[in-house]
Amino acid sequence: MEKFLVRTNKPTDAPPAAKKLRRYDEAYLQFGFTATADLRPQCVVCAEVLANDSMKPCKLKRHLETKHAGIKNKPAEYFKRKLDGLHQQQATISVHSTVSKQCLEASARHVQNNDSAAAKLGAVPLSNDTVARRIIDMSNDIREQLIEFVKKSPYYALQLDESTDIAGQAQLLTYVRYLRDKAIEEDVLFCRPLQSHTTGEAIFNVLDIFIRENGLAWDRCVGLCTDGAQAMTGRERGLAARVQQVAPLVKWTHCMVHREALAAKKMPVLFDSVLNQSVKMINLIKSRPLNTRLFGVLCQEMGSGHEQLLLHTEVRWLSRGRVLQRLYELREEVKWFLTEIKSDLAKHLDDTMWLASLSYLVDIFDRLNGLNLSLQGRETHILLLADKVHAFTQKLDLWHGRISRGNCDMFPSLADFITDAGTSHDFSSLFQSASEHLSAMRKQFATYFKEDYSSFAWVRDPFVCTANELSIDMQEQLIELKSDSRLKELFSSCPLSSFWAALMQEYPELCDVAFKILLPFASTYLCEAGFSKMTALKTKYRNRAQIEDDLRLCLSNIEPRIEDLCKAKQAQ
Repeated sequence: MEKFLVRTNKPTDAPPAAKKLRRYDEAYLQFGFTATADLRPQCVVCAEVLANDSMKPCKLKRHLETKHAGIKNKPAEYFKRKLDGLHQQQATISVHSTVSKQCLEASARHVQNNDSAAAKLGAVPLSNDTVARRIIDMSNDIREQLIEFVKKSPYYALQLDESTDIAGQAQLLTYVRYLRDKAIEEDVLFCRPLQSHTTGEAIFNVLDIFIRENGLAWDRCVGLCTDGAQAMTGRERGLAARVQQVAPLVKWTHCMVHREALAAKKMPVLFDSVLNQSVKMINLIKSRPLNTRLFGVLCQEMGSGHEQLLLHTEVRWLSRGRVLQRLYELREEVKWFLTEIKSDLAKHLDDTMWLASLSYLVDIFDRLNGLNLSLQGRETHILLLADKVHAFTQKLDLWHGRISRGNCDMFPSLADFITDAGTSHDFSSLFQSASEHLSAMRKQFATYFKEDYSSFAWVRDPFVCTANELSIDMQEQLIELKSDSRLKELFSSCPLSSFWAALMQEYPELCDVAFKILLPFASTYLCEAGFSKMTALKTKYRNRAQIEDDLRLCLSNIEPRIEDLCKAKQAQ
C-alpha cells in the first residue's frame, strides 16, 4: 500500500504556545502550601518551592503526606501559624541581608574617602589586604569608565610630566582632556614607573603601550603638553617628535607656567647679587637649629608679624617672591640678629641702595607671582593663558616707561622706601637698573611666547571677531552664528567649551576648529599638583608601594560605581 504525506498549512518552525500558569487558591493552605511572587507553591513547613505545574491539590497533598506525614491531619489554623512564621523568617533574612550590604558599601566608601564618616554608617575595620583589593577594584572601575568616555570623545589631548619619587623611581604621570556630555572634562589617565632611562623614547614607549592596550586611537589625539626638558623637545627622538610621528594632528605645547618662570629668571648683576646675598642671610639663620630658635625668640620679643624666615628653593615657582617678601618684612630683626652674631652680611642691611634694590625685587617678584598663579588651575586653555601673558607684557612696557622717567608708584614697597629715605639719596642708578631689567624681561617674554593666536579670536568671541583666514563656507557659517540671537544668550550664560559643544550638530566645521584649540592643555599644572599628592602618598615608610591605584582614587573626578562593585562581592 502506498503511503502519502499529508501537508498542513501549519509551519514546522512555529514557536510553541506559552504555558498557562496555574493560580493559587486559599484552600491550598490546608495542605500546608502558600504561593511565591512568581506563582509557585511553597511549603510553609519546610519552605520548599515547587514548580507551577505542582499547583494541584493532589500534588500538594502528596508532598504533605510523604514528607510531613506526622502533621497531615493538622487543622488549617496550624498551617496558618506556620505561614506567619515563614513570613517573619523571610523578613528577618531580608533585613540582615540589607544591613550586610550596607556595611559592605560603607566599608568601600570608607576606603574611597579615607575618613571616619563612612565608618559611622557601619563600615567595619578592614585588613590591609582587603583595603588593597578594594582600592584596586575601585581604581580599575574608574579607569574603565574613563577609557569609555575618551573613546566616545571626537578628540582628546594629553598632559604629562616625569618626576622622581622618594625611592629614586622615575614616575610618569599623564592626564587626559576629552569631551563628554557637551563639556570638556580632564582626569588622570595613568601613573607608570620608568624602569630604566627617562629619555624621550622610553617615555613614548610607556605612553604608546597604554594607548594601544586600552584601544585609544592616536589619530584622535590633538594636543600634547609637557615641560621644556630635552627628553620632551628633542627634534628627532624627543617625546613630542615621536608622538607626532603616530599622531599627525597633535600640536605640542610647552607648559606656559614653565615658560613664565624661565622668562623671569635672568636679572641684571645688581639685582642678582642682592638676591644671592639675601639667600645667604636666610641660609645662615635657617641652616642652624640654634640660630633658628634664637631668631624666633628675637621676633617674639620685638613683636614681629612673623617668627621665621622662608628657605629659598629654586625649583618652586613662587619661592623667590615669598622669600624676599618675608626677608623685607623682617629686615630690622635680621639686621639685629646678624649684628649680634657678628656676620659680615649685616652691613647690607645698613646700605640704603641695597635695601632699595631689595624692595624693588619684592615688588617685581610679587607681580610675577601673581601672573604665575593666574596661569595655574584647572580647565584653562591656550587662548585664556595667552591673553594673560599678553596683558602682562603690556604692563612691562608701561612700567618700563614710568621707571625710566623716575616714577615708581606702581611698585608700592619701593615707593614707600624712597619716601621714607628722603631726598638726600640719589636713586637714579637704581631706576636705570630697573629700567634695564624690565626691558630685558620684555624681550625674554617675547622669546618664550612667540605664538600669535589672533587668528583664533573668533573662537574666544564669535559675535565680535571676524575670521578672514577661514574658508568661505566657514565664514558663512560664522555669519549665520552671529545672527542667531538665541546663541548670543547661550554664549553669555555658559562656559566657552560648553557653548561650542552645544553647536557640534549645527556647525560641525567651526566646532572642529574650535575644539582643536580649546582642548589641548596649556600647562602641566595638573601633573605638578599630582606629584604633590604622590609625595604625600609615597613616604619613606611606603617607599616600595606601587601607587597608581591610590593616586587615581585621590585625583580622579570620576566616582567609582560602588553599588555595582558591591554586587560582585559576598556580604558577610
